[in-house]
Amino acid sequence: MIPKIAIVGRPNVGKSTLFNRLTRTRDALVSDLPGLTRDRKEGEAELGGHPIKIIDTAGLEVAAKGSIADRMRQQTEAAIELADLVLFVIDAKAGVTATDETFARTVRASGRPVVLIANKCEGRSSDEGFYEAFKLGFGEPVAISAEHGMGLGDLERDALAALGMKPKQRPRKGDEIADEEEPEERHRPLRVAIVGRPNAGKSTLVNALLGEDRMITGPEPGLTRDSVASDITWNGQPIRLFDTAGLRKKAKVTELAEKLSTSDTVRAIRFAEVVVLLIDPERGLEHQDLSIGELTTEEGRAIVIAINKWDLVEDKQKVLKDLFAKIEIGLAQVPGVAVVPISAASEKGLDKLMRAIVKAAETWNRRVPTPQLNRWLEEALARHAPPAPSGRRLKIRYMTQPSTRPPTFVAFCSRPDALPKTYQKYLLNSLRQAFDLPGVPIRLNLRGGNNPFAPKRRG
Repeated sequence: MIPKIAIVGRPNVGKSTLFNRLTRTRDALVSDLPGLTRDRKEGEAELGGHPIKIIDTAGLEVAAKGSIADRMRQQTEAAIELADLVLFVIDAKAGVTATDETFARTVRASGRPVVLIANKCEGRSSDEGFYEAFKLGFGEPVAISAEHGMGLGDLERDALAALGMKPKQRPRKGDEIADEEEPEERHRPLRVAIVGRPNAGKSTLVNALLGEDRMITGPEPGLTRDSVASDITWNGQPIRLFDTAGLRKKAKVTELAEKLSTSDTVRAIRFAEVVVLLIDPERGLEHQDLSIGELTTEEGRAIVIAINKWDLVEDKQKVLKDLFAKIEIGLAQVPGVAVVPISAASEKGLDKLMRAIVKAAETWNRRVPTPQLNRWLEEALARHAPPAPSGRRLKIRYMTQPSTRPPTFVAFCSRPDALPKTYQKYLLNSLRQAFDLPGVPIRLNLRGGNNPFAPKRRG
């Protein structure tokens, strides 16, 4: 019998978007308007090579008996009873609401296996909501962005485990088994935004990578006004390039068209996976470049710095020395960021740039197994024990990595508010070194209490 999975949650948390993503259809209507879905909708999907039935449901709401909302809730409860697994979805940006807690009890009372999903985790604003989800009592949530197709591999893994199923082996390629990532993520193009100040050569670089004059170029700054997407394939890897408008200081952005262009560039950074910050060596790394880099890391995106017009630079060693000194201070939050000299006009250094982009994406997606992570934690604590403010030693008991893109870690400790920033920095630097995580933002979040996954003591 084909297993059935019901997607449930309060209105507007992204259930229909997830339904469409899993079924690879647009059957479910999607809108910012809450309550758009009223009836149960079934669709066919595949998880780990197994056929699955997916049920999209109406948003769970507290409502007067006999009302439309009450009948919608009854439909959802019927779907839960029919399901072999429930995907309970919350909006990580909004955090856990009273409605989420109410219907978490309803789902728990059904006795069905549950996978908790924290949706809309594409930005940093979702962090707090993700950690709040632990209190719903369904264990560690799966961080995803249904809209952007992020985290679906982790969702597949947890859903199959909850159903007691294993992924079917992929077809072999020679002596090697094909990659077992979720198919949607494996074939989706890597999104790369080319950003920088006006006239740094962004459009010229995109044209060079495309091998054709797709973008208008010229000496006049500001020729590009909106983010233009172009697809290429490099060594078998599909890549979607976004040529963006040049970003200037806010005080200098006056015209309406340029304001819209700037907003569009910021959106491109938020939507990208890797951001290439293009620098003109004649002007060096200025404050605006560092601001763009800081915005990129705040949004949790991987970053690669490309120095354009390198063939025109005379004293290359001096330029590199000055540049690395500024990066070390201005982008201290992402040590080890790749710096690649190129010439877009003469198409030099492009292969090296593409290798750096793909490597940054791989690092950004890296997951550290929990046993390895906690072995490292024991060694890190032994090398440098946590401080003892007010004479009481702080204890860090357990660590897990709930999500990638960027790598995000949670440490459970006795008094998270008392752990100094200097010690957190020590842990972050040690993490980077131990698990080879250069040049991407990584996040360490502290939570109070013991290991949430340890067996509960009786009595």
